[in-house]
Amino acid sequence: MATWHHTPLSVYHVRPPPRKAVVRLADLPMAEEQRLQEGHRLCANNCGFFGSPATLDLCSKCYRDLRLKEDNAASAKVAVERSLSPPPSASASALSLSSPSAASSLPSGTTAGPLVAAADTAKRPSRCLSCRRKVGLMGFRCRCGETFCGEHRYPERHSCIFDYKAAGRDSIALANPLVKADKLRKI
Repeated sequence: MATWHHTPLSVYHVRPPPRKAVVRLADLPMAEEQRLQEGHRLCANNCGFFGSPATLDLCSKCYRDLRLKEDNAASAKVAVERSLSPPPSASASALSLSSPSAASSLPSGTTAGPLVAAADTAKRPSRCLSCRRKVGLMGFRCRCGETFCGEHRYPERHSCIFDYKAAGRDSIALANPLVKADKLRKI
């Protein structure tokens, strides 16, 4: 039979863990209070994340979104300013409309040329050049300048007139310039 030893509680006396002190901001010096507040500021957009003074009290995502909006607004402002200032050709056409004598001095082809070029670039072929199949938005533009379907998009499938070999040689020549050493006379 086993005998149980009875040990006094003083041997096993364990101190309870110290309670966390509640820090009151009113009891701290001003510098200490500011340090505590800087570390844990919620985002100014109330998204739930923490912000920092470096990012205008915004979290990283809200700050990035703010920067994108500012950049877009700045680029839109520049675009509006450009559109408000009349281009040189528009001022010439406005001048021709205002006085008939100025209209007779300007050649008639100068105003019609840009309009025709703009109409050609806006019109995109919607059919394959080889099989005349409708391609829509998924048409493949070849280097020869034509639009093809998925079956005829490869150069060997539509008898392409673009010289890929010469284009490759030119790109290699541009990327790797020829380096020659100076000729030395041997002694």
